[in-house]
Amino acid sequence: MSARTDDRRTTVGTVMGERQEGDAAEQVARSFKRAMAAVRRLRGRETHRPGEVTDAQYSLLFCLRDQSPMSVRDLADAADLSPASVTEMLEGLATVGLVRRERSARDRRVVLTSLTENGRRLVEERRARFEPRFRAAMSEFADGDLLIAAGVLERLRGLFEELAGERNELVDQRR
Repeated sequence: MSARTDDRRTTVGTVMGERQEGDAAEQVARSFKRAMAAVRRLRGRETHRPGEVTDAQYSLLFCLRDQSPMSVRDLADAADLSPASVTEMLEGLATVGLVRRERSARDRRVVLTSLTENGRRLVEERRARFEPRFRAAMSEFADGDLLIAAGVLERLRGLFEELAGERNELVDQRR
């Protein structure tokens, strides 16, 4: 381990170029919160125009690209949306021919959604536009650093899922 890795207090530059002293974990927490806020702002400023796919709808399409077919509940969990919102979005996406919805052969109560060829093409076009920007943003970091960042983000995901589970248990106990 390097001396820098052992040092729990570091100076980290922020997006705005300011320097802040503090515990490295605090810096990760601040950066994570800022990144999440930026995503919320991006989604919040979105205006839906007829014929255009929203970022939230793209999120569903990308989930289906990675794992298809999916139930509404699984898709809602993967996209961090409510099942009601997902159902409404899927109806619109099915109407324009981007997704296909079929009842499960194993459980007729479950509707499974998958991408159509048009949906897959749209996702790949968006990915082709976004990926170079993403790669450019990551280009200054070594692969090892990116793998560490991925591990940190996975640990945070686990933490927040654990907290959500505890909250659900409390709600269930109060009923």
